[in-house]
Amino acid sequence: MIFEKANHLKGEVTIPGDKSISHRAVMFGALAEGTTEVTNFLQGADCLSTIDCFRKLGIEIENTPEHILIHGKGLHGLQAPSSVLDTGNSGTTTRLISGILAAQPFETTLTGDASIQKRPMRRIMEPLSMMGADITSVKGNDCAPLHIAGAPLHGIHYHSKVASAQVKSAILLAGLYAEGETKVTEPTVSRNHSEIMLRYFGANVRTEDKTAIIQPEPLLRGQQIKVPGDISSAAYFIAAGLLVPGAEVCIHNVGINPTRDGILRVAQAMGGDITLLNVNNDGEPTADLLVRHSALHGITIEGDIIPTLIDELPIINIMAACAEGTTVIKDAAELKVKESNRIDVMAEHLSAMGCDITGTDDGMIINGGKPLHGAVIDSHMDHRIAMSFAVASLVADGQTRIKDSDVVTISYPHFYEDLAGLTR
Repeated sequence: MIFEKANHLKGEVTIPGDKSISHRAVMFGALAEGTTEVTNFLQGADCLSTIDCFRKLGIEIENTPEHILIHGKGLHGLQAPSSVLDTGNSGTTTRLISGILAAQPFETTLTGDASIQKRPMRRIMEPLSMMGADITSVKGNDCAPLHIAGAPLHGIHYHSKVASAQVKSAILLAGLYAEGETKVTEPTVSRNHSEIMLRYFGANVRTEDKTAIIQPEPLLRGQQIKVPGDISSAAYFIAAGLLVPGAEVCIHNVGINPTRDGILRVAQAMGGDITLLNVNNDGEPTADLLVRHSALHGITIEGDIIPTLIDELPIINIMAACAEGTTVIKDAAELKVKESNRIDVMAEHLSAMGCDITGTDDGMIINGGKPLHGAVIDSHMDHRIAMSFAVASLVADGQTRIKDSDVVTISYPHFYEDLAGLTR
């Protein structure tokens, strides 16, 4: 797909539902008694993989344009699947469902696409095994496919080496079935959607500083869930609004959970003009974001803020390339084990567009302010790489061609149409 520089960028956009929350709504609804109704569900490939897996586990799920209806059967209502569970490209599905399957009275094999089969699963296999789970890597490389034989579990206090909501959530979900309470302590607090939603369904979950604690065997009841817009998807329009001269964009109904809002804090620290309108703090907080073109400057991004914007770092790279001065990103080694090695990919392709960028072991150093020009970009089948460079093309001279650009269907099927609608 070929992209060109934008002459202007103005208008309003409503982004799709939050991917993390959409996944969890299906999973927790399946484990609850009664029906859960989900509106503004993200109809992306990753979330559809979660629906497919739970249907194979015996859960009736109705997917209509208006809503998703999950007819839950309670904590102990899942059935042995008749075939392998395929999670597609979804790391969230793979890791979270492993925590649930670890306690079931049947065996399951879990696999995914080529990317998933390279992503590290030792980070969940280790704590789940400590709880008593029988979980093995079929190929012996600590990656999917995984074979999980359900076993009785016991609670543990796990000190996670990484701040990862997927690791934390897998352990908490296993903790629903474990004997005794289960605790997870992180080096810094990762996104807390699981804790918020599990409480909403009726679980006994509490947080003490950097530790999440869950009690076993709750009675979960079906709920109504309105999924907020995904701030990770909003990030591309935030960046476009800040970077395109004269731009003004209003992004509606964006989730601004404090464990996810690092992109807002970084953009404003760089000099970005972002105003929050219609703020709603019921449950998952939301707001409309009014973004105006701004002259950005480089900053250092490190430490506790990194887990709150790990998925937004590729688009922050684009912002940094256009900002005056130097931006340094540290403590982000997790970028190496996403859908692609995002440190290497961003360094390679931003360099090709004329940016002075150097990848490091845990981030990158970007000397911004140089004009960008078009280039051929390989998405590496990574949706966030494709969307980031689509935004970069809006401020780059000449044409930018993105290979495998349709990979955006994983998280934002109508991204290109929505972006083009603002440039007309």
